[in-house]
Amino acid sequence: MSNVRVVDHPLVQHKLTLMRDKTVSTKGFRQLMNEIGMLLCYEVTRELPLELVEVETPIAKTMKPTIAGKKLVFAPILRAGVGFLEGMLNLVPSARVAHIGIYRDPNTLKAVEYYFKAPADIADRLVIVMDPMLATANSAVAAIDQLKGRGVKDLRFVCLLAAPEGVAHLTKSHPDVQIWTAAIDERLNDHGYIVPGLGDAGDRMFGTK
Repeated sequence: MSNVRVVDHPLVQHKLTLMRDKTVSTKGFRQLMNEIGMLLCYEVTRELPLELVEVETPIAKTMKPTIAGKKLVFAPILRAGVGFLEGMLNLVPSARVAHIGIYRDPNTLKAVEYYFKAPADIADRLVIVMDPMLATANSAVAAIDQLKGRGVKDLRFVCLLAAPEGVAHLTKSHPDVQIWTAAIDERLNDHGYIVPGLGDAGDRMFGTK
């Protein structure tokens, strides 16, 4: 799994454990998702290219680094992916946002696509695709297929939890896409849920069943 980076920062692991607890309220789960999204954003943007620019401090002029190139794009997979968005935008408020509407058919577990809206020049930008759970990876693969179909070449995927089956599927379908996750759990169950996991992230975040 050379293309997978597990973020083992103590704060990330602590917050993830809190999110696993089935007694955490909707408000608490949503807040933790926001906080952990911000922490994961630090890691997924760690290797952004820099360039030197001239800046004048109150003391002197100097050349210092700033992020190079066009602003990046955050691409949450609706609906649960938006849980990461606020925290990430707090760190990178100038980022553009693409929305990708995909849901998993409960019977076939296949991805059903229903919405796509993105910046017109998305092909020229780094795109970070976000979904809390990488279970079967059908939704992640479908989202990345859509983005590549629109010319995107620089892609990264960030999730909260991954199953080995999902990592294998995404890696086989898109070996060029790096994956950032807080943990890789044991397996998928017969219903396509991650074990031990944390349940349905969307339902827990929005208070739905």
